[in-house]
Amino acid sequence: MRLLFITNSRIGDAVLSTGLLDHLIRTHPGVRVTVACGRVAAPLFEGVPGLERLHVLDKRPRAGHWRALWAATVGTRWDIVADLRGSPVPWLLRAGRRLRPRGDSAAPVHRVRRIGAALGPAGRADPPAPRLWTRPADEAAAAAALAPAGDAPVLALAPAANWIAKTWPADRFVALARRLTAPDGALPGAAVAVFGGPQDRDAARPVLDALAGPRLLDLVGGLPLLGVHAALARCTLFVGNDSGLMHMAAAAGVPTVGLFGPSRDDHYAPWGPRSRVVRTDEPYAALFPPDLDPATVTESRMTSLPVGRVAAAAAAVLRETAA
Repeated sequence: MRLLFITNSRIGDAVLSTGLLDHLIRTHPGVRVTVACGRVAAPLFEGVPGLERLHVLDKRPRAGHWRALWAATVGTRWDIVADLRGSPVPWLLRAGRRLRPRGDSAAPVHRVRRIGAALGPAGRADPPAPRLWTRPADEAAAAAALAPAGDAPVLALAPAANWIAKTWPADRFVALARRLTAPDGALPGAAVAVFGGPQDRDAARPVLDALAGPRLLDLVGGLPLLGVHAALARCTLFVGNDSGLMHMAAAAGVPTVGLFGPSRDDHYAPWGPRSRVVRTDEPYAALFPPDLDPATVTESRMTSLPVGRVAAAAAAVLRETAA
């Protein structure tokens, strides 16, 4: 049995799609899987059970990336083609079953529910949760990266995002870390692990500089994606902006606090019972009006979100998950 799974280019959206992939793998034991996605997200799928091929979609003019995917897959009879991108490819292949997300993408419905709706009404009501698959090498890399923390709890911070408007100010991440790890904080004596990709070094630098010391773990660009996921799974708490790292943390089952302002938490809140959202005072519509050109924004739109509100949410999610 063969499955073609066409998913997203961005890390966060790709993570949210993995619940459907997991459901299809679990309900079709032994299925052979081909995943097609963008280059940045592709490493997330390297540990997928039954993976036969990982097809990287590099965007090309005149839909050349879709033509390349069709050429690579047209010779196979697919039992299931799941397409989360709305491409024409499924209709140009021999397929026994075709799955696509259902519903208006602008409606106030979480992306996990919209993806789950590909399985019908039950899939929307109770969608399969996102998950990632790691390998022994990923687990070993994560263990080595966090070894300096010893037996201390680990607070994971992700101070970067793919748009500056979505980034909570760095000095507030610093104040939050100091408050949570203080003797009377929610994680007294915890190590602080700062996560990010290589491109996030500049955004993370003020946090790294301010928290420098023996309890700081600099994991910015230090691990491959599945190693990052394995490291997040070993952390005690995650706090970060709306980003792919936030969704990876939630998928790993870590108590997760996602920080939102000019992005839609109704679509992209971290998924799962151990996750919480903390928003700015202003709603999304006020921070991202229809006439806003994102390219013109040069500073954070998260400044109305106070440290105390985030610290309270972090303490609450830790209490609830410990109960």
